[in-house]
Amino acid sequence: MKLSTRDATGYFARPEAARTGVLIFGRDGMRVALKRQQMLAALLGPAAEEEMRLTRLNGNDIRKDPALLLDAVKAVGFFPGQRAVFAEDANENSAPAILSALAEWQPGDAQIVVTAGDLKPTSKLRKAFEAHPNAYAVGIYDNPPTRAEIEHALRDAGLEIPPGDVLAALNDLAQTIDPGDFRQTVEKLALYKLGDTEPVRIEDVVACAPTSTEAAIDDILMVVAEARAREIGPVMQKLAAQGATPVGLCIGAMRHFRALHRAASDTTGRPAIFGPNRDRMLAQSRKWGAQRLETALTLLTDTDLQLRSAGQHAPGMALVERAFIRLAMLAAR
Repeated sequence: MKLSTRDATGYFARPEAARTGVLIFGRDGMRVALKRQQMLAALLGPAAEEEMRLTRLNGNDIRKDPALLLDAVKAVGFFPGQRAVFAEDANENSAPAILSALAEWQPGDAQIVVTAGDLKPTSKLRKAFEAHPNAYAVGIYDNPPTRAEIEHALRDAGLEIPPGDVLAALNDLAQTIDPGDFRQTVEKLALYKLGDTEPVRIEDVVACAPTSTEAAIDDILMVVAEARAREIGPVMQKLAAQGATPVGLCIGAMRHFRALHRAASDTTGRPAIFGPNRDRMLAQSRKWGAQRLETALTLLTDTDLQLRSAGQHAPGMALVERAFIRLAMLAAR
């Protein structure tokens, strides 16, 4: 069965012990690994490795010796409790052994947890899990973490959910860095607050946030926000040559302008801006003002929807470049 992104968030936090298994796949190996780690920890508890209730196998080993997986699934453990077999880096070559184990699985056997890279809809492995009545298939996509995922990461690190402005700042930070770096930042924040009973503050987040982000994308965002319209074309050509995508650029721009808008609307005197460009971004927020930033966010939202539209045929990079030029002209007024 397929699990939607929303349902998957709840399932990874509270997996069902009676399921045959789950396939977690996606292009970003770090995102897949974090979800798998969360799911296994919730399913098996902290002592699974020591009690030999978790067996780890590699997709390549399964391909060479198909019996490995089924033997591990059927094996009787020395310790009581839920068991699982984790098959890492599976692909189409290891699919026959995995499909065989799914067919042979019986209640009481170890749950089969499989991770894989980006699988096409026609993949035998993906189709088998999606069609199985007692197993799940979950695609992990390169979308920013949801509020629920951020709150779970905080609770997992032993932190209470902070006030709304701090949670919004953490959300902005999560859009800026990759999921592994964000998880490390939350863990660092938990250590930073060790013994401190006060709620997490903006200053705490700023102190623990990484000092670097995607410099290449930041280049174009600085050009746009500072109204340097003539520089947009050359920088866009450079980014395209480096493999930047229209949707990625649009997401980055929305994250940047949301941060500017939050800073422009701030009434606490502690605007939540992170990274090496903090001073420049604070200056940008003052120059733009909240009203023009709202107009900018509307334009970027429309562009993002256009990029994702099924009827979209115009070149994506051209659409983004046009939006960036319009933003730069808006800033120059």
